[in-house]
Amino acid sequence: MFETIQGEASYTGTPSIFLRLQGCPVGCSWCDTKQTWDVDNVYKVSLDETVEKKADSDHWAQASAANILALFQSRGYTAKHVVITGGEPCMYDLNPVCNLLHENGFSTQIETSGTFEILAPAQTWVTVSPKINMRGGFEVLTTAMQRANEIKHPVAMQKHVEELEELFVKTGVNPKLVYLQPISQKESATKLAIKTCIAKNWRLSIQVHKYLGIS
Repeated sequence: MFETIQGEASYTGTPSIFLRLQGCPVGCSWCDTKQTWDVDNVYKVSLDETVEKKADSDHWAQASAANILALFQSRGYTAKHVVITGGEPCMYDLNPVCNLLHENGFSTQIETSGTFEILAPAQTWVTVSPKINMRGGFEVLTTAMQRANEIKHPVAMQKHVEELEELFVKTGVNPKLVYLQPISQKESATKLAIKTCIAKNWRLSIQVHKYLGIS
């Protein structure tokens, strides 16, 4: 857990508490949080230790919704927007933690690959970053696409744009908010994303936090 500024898609610039959940079988080749993939008891630590880490690691902690809220309060976090990410957060039922956070004045957002059923309250903002043809072999669910408040799609080459368009046809979903996000801030990917966004009236997500050099 950490407090920072959301750097992607619709909530860019919003002070946010990031709650990163452990575990992900999807297997994206460009993943920048591969330390979250495995839930290994060897790396289990206390909840307090998850906010003290100085670098990426495989360490994780088990916590209830009440534990999470209590830690937010004890840390003195002032942000009121909570981004639940991973890993793949939708491996878990997120209703308990989202409902408790809503009851205590927070808004919530989930960032998911769309490959697991989304178990969350209706008022939770859902960002689906559809992971198509990844190593784990998981399909992007039509129900996840239908639930999405926004689509945020990483792109590096034209085939990634084509895969997204094919997914829209396959699922019958035509989202109002579509963001393209250049993978690794590469110049060629950024140019492709800008060109495509202009042509299709989509939006650009540039991972502002990475350009600023913050978490």
